[in-house]
Amino acid sequence: MGGIKSGVSASAEKKPVAASSAVKKATATKATATKKVVSTGSTATKSAGKPATKTTASVTAAKTASAKSVAKKPVAGVDENGTFRAWANAKSVAKSKKSAPTASGSVMDKATDKKSLAEAEKKLAAAKAADPNAGKPQKTVADYTDDKIQHLDALEHIRLRSGMYIGRLGDGSNQNDGIYILLKEIIDNSIDEFIVGFGTRIDVEIKDNHVKVRDYGRGIPLGKVVDCVSEINTGGKYNDDVFQFSVGMNGVGTKAVNALSSYFRVISIRDGKCTEAVFEKGKLKNQRTGPLKQNLPNGTFFEFVPDETIFGKYSFNMEYVERRIWNYAYLNTGLTLRLNGKDFVSQNGLLDLLQSEIETESIYPVGSYVGEHLKFAFTHTNAYGENYFSFVNGQFTSDGGTHLNAFKEGFIKGVNDFFHTNYKSEDVRDGITAAVLVKVKDPVFESQTKNKLGNTDIRAWIVAEVQSGLDNWLHKNPKSAEMLQKKIEANEKLRTELSSVKKQAKENAKKLSIRIPKLKDCRYFVQDGKKGENSMIFITEGDSASGTMTHSRNADYQAIFSLRGKPENMYGKKQSDIYKNDELYQLMMALGIETSVENLKYAKIVIATDADNDGFHIRNLVLTFFLGYFEELVTSGRVFILETPLFRVRNKKDNIYCYSEGERDAALKKLGASAEVSRFKGLGEINPDEFKQFITPETMHLTPVEISQLKVIPQLLSFYMGKNTPERRHFIEEHLLSNAEIDV
Repeated sequence: MGGIKSGVSASAEKKPVAASSAVKKATATKATATKKVVSTGSTATKSAGKPATKTTASVTAAKTASAKSVAKKPVAGVDENGTFRAWANAKSVAKSKKSAPTASGSVMDKATDKKSLAEAEKKLAAAKAADPNAGKPQKTVADYTDDKIQHLDALEHIRLRSGMYIGRLGDGSNQNDGIYILLKEIIDNSIDEFIVGFGTRIDVEIKDNHVKVRDYGRGIPLGKVVDCVSEINTGGKYNDDVFQFSVGMNGVGTKAVNALSSYFRVISIRDGKCTEAVFEKGKLKNQRTGPLKQNLPNGTFFEFVPDETIFGKYSFNMEYVERRIWNYAYLNTGLTLRLNGKDFVSQNGLLDLLQSEIETESIYPVGSYVGEHLKFAFTHTNAYGENYFSFVNGQFTSDGGTHLNAFKEGFIKGVNDFFHTNYKSEDVRDGITAAVLVKVKDPVFESQTKNKLGNTDIRAWIVAEVQSGLDNWLHKNPKSAEMLQKKIEANEKLRTELSSVKKQAKENAKKLSIRIPKLKDCRYFVQDGKKGENSMIFITEGDSASGTMTHSRNADYQAIFSLRGKPENMYGKKQSDIYKNDELYQLMMALGIETSVENLKYAKIVIATDADNDGFHIRNLVLTFFLGYFEELVTSGRVFILETPLFRVRNKKDNIYCYSEGERDAALKKLGASAEVSRFKGLGEINPDEFKQFITPETMHLTPVEISQLKVIPQLLSFYMGKNTPERRHFIEEHLLSNAEIDV
């Protein structure tokens, strides 16, 4: 979708979002839901369409005389006293398989039992075969002696355990991939120089995966250049007299870049002298120190090429790079960053950031506060939800942390102080877009890549300063304060209206089924901490695709929600309308966001549709739903597209799965012209055993849905999903392929 990065292959992107020739209809079979309510005193069983049967577990002495004796009905896991003991008594109360009655009341047939056992053993064998270590020869365990102890130097350890230092590797298709972390670590060192008052310009050049960065700071002390880029825990970041609010890796950053680069060069220039060192894969190849032939300004020059043996084939997405450079400019007013000859500079900091994001859509002019160690800017729009940009010492914290939570708390208190009222937090924050920057002397991050701040001692300070700073701004801007109050009251009114709609939607859902009919849930969720950090839900199209995925998934952390076909186009609809749409409400319930986005159950939402016209149309309809009403799911990096292979090329020995026509042609060249080529159009066409590798985390192709700027969302949705049919038809005719060309 235009500016939305959904990662479709070149051929796929050209497919028209046209009305399908036939709409797939799936008939959902309602399963009879049985609800058991168990308590110490009584047990009740309710079955859909059947009268409830009451079983008395115990009666008082007074009631015994007047009440009829009721025979006890055994309830699984409940003893004769009505106490739930399913786990402790499981073995003792379970009946043997030979005598266990089936649903119809008959004893299980022996032939059926043998068949089930054979199928279970077959599945077990298939599972064992999927083990990546299966078939590998077993090594004899050697004696554990002194000579078996290995020592890795610092850079060797970084190369071996790169994830500990830079997080993910990736190929450059995701803005958090390792190559961007390497670039960030080098620029961070230059930013640190600017922060303490040295150098107002940084030059960056990226061409053919070759990166050059030059700053005009003090330069690394000449006698310590090699140590500072190769010895872990060596650097000036530990000295408070030199660096106070550092954004670098505190003595690790340049070492990680050095270790993970096939070529790394550093030159430090100080007062007419310089030291140069050249490394290859972390190994020092050349070093020299001496006077300069011509006088050059002080500073440091870095040059590196990320190692393809570590990262594989990769490329820098310059849109991601420019976004990072702009963030540096917004956070460091007065600094000029020059990227490939283009200057990036901001005079108003966070104010410029928000104005670039939302442009003319704000309800009132962007407000801002600038303190010594805290800065923030904010405004409200008519969009649903909340959007935040949070930074610590210049580091973008995509997952927020204590500083962002403290800002939210302080903002609510500041509003209520000014208006002398007690507005609810959801009414104050709905529609807000804000940016927050804090400077912390000793930041504690929850990971090496610094996506979330963990300091708890800063909360009280930030809450108090945000509260007072906002109150002060509102007093100085009475017209904006009036517009803010109107927005809050409008949110309050909308929330009240929505509450009745949501209540009715919940009642309808309860009548439909105790369970969400089209959801096959998993065992662990985000709320389960480390166990649920890989949890994901696949939004699929129809029973065929969901059936394939159900047999291929890992039920511990992979859930599946199946759409009946094409969901309703919700562009331009009121928020209350999405709660009146049964299928979309069930999707919200499946995600856990029907009440609040903060209750999202899964770490990732994965849209998995067929690689055809209908599939791409459904993908756009789902994205329209998210971007229109839950855009923070997209802006926070929760929504992904599952890329499945378009082709399979195989001969008697090998199978090669191809995600583009180019890969298909390369596979044919490798396996020979006689190789068989299959074209996959639907997920349901792929064998479940074969499909498993396409949703296994280690081999899965996921492309994040990303938006360059918030302000492009309304234009994108209006063009692709609005009523400008002639304009869109002309665009399709001019730029996209015909059905015949697509489906070859």
